[in-house]
Amino acid sequence: MAINEDTGKIARAGMSAASGLIPFLGGFLAAAAAAWSEKEQEHANNMLRQWVQMLEDELREKGRTITEIIARLDMQDEETLKRVESDEFQSLLKKSFRNWSSIDSEKKREKIRNILSNAAATRLVSDDVVSLFIDWIALYSDFHFEVIGQIYQNEGVSRGQIWRNLGRPLVAENSADADLYRMLIRDLSTGGVVRQHRPTDYEGNFLKKPSRGRSRGSGGGTMKSAFDDEDPYELTELGKQFVHYAMNELAPRLEFEEVSESSEASA
Repeated sequence: MAINEDTGKIARAGMSAASGLIPFLGGFLAAAAAAWSEKEQEHANNMLRQWVQMLEDELREKGRTITEIIARLDMQDEETLKRVESDEFQSLLKKSFRNWSSIDSEKKREKIRNILSNAAATRLVSDDVVSLFIDWIALYSDFHFEVIGQIYQNEGVSRGQIWRNLGRPLVAENSADADLYRMLIRDLSTGGVVRQHRPTDYEGNFLKKPSRGRSRGSGGGTMKSAFDDEDPYELTELGKQFVHYAMNELAPRLEFEEVSESSEASA
């Protein structure tokens, strides 16, 4: 009996603490306390505790992001200070944090930090373009970014060579992996990140491909492979700037160590 009473007290205390951390839940919890049994309150308390922990983890990651950005910047430079305090940069920062829950890997979070750091330190592209780069982090997977990296490092590389460079196993053309790879290349092509190599004239205008006549009966009976080794791929100008902003890391100007809550408590 005493155990049940203690459990009930803990549940009520937890619900009360949760309402303090999340103010808009106060009214709901007051009504729930009157309508629910101690056991139901305990289950709700456990769920809310997990939710609060998730919010705390996200807040900690955002704090780390801001700290790392500041550590990479020359905060004694007047132009940098103006840039960081500007409404335009603050808007980029807020957008990144709004998208935070959809950033599902540490590699992606690192790219967000790189984008914001480079956007604060340089103005190679407009803020509209930087905003698009932030969208790409949520839109594309780590696999997409691995392909982008391969094309950046090996301009003119084929789809087949990209696949092999990434150490992917040989798969059949009608497999799910082959379909995924086709879709990935299509995503990056239609998204304006990569394209098949196209020659330009001296003014930078793209030249039309010469039409190639096909004689009757030529061409074979199969479609082009997902791992084709003929067509060369390159990054668009948008793609090149994305690599500069998201995949090139500014060296930190300040060295610091993260202090855990347990370390602070023991101190």
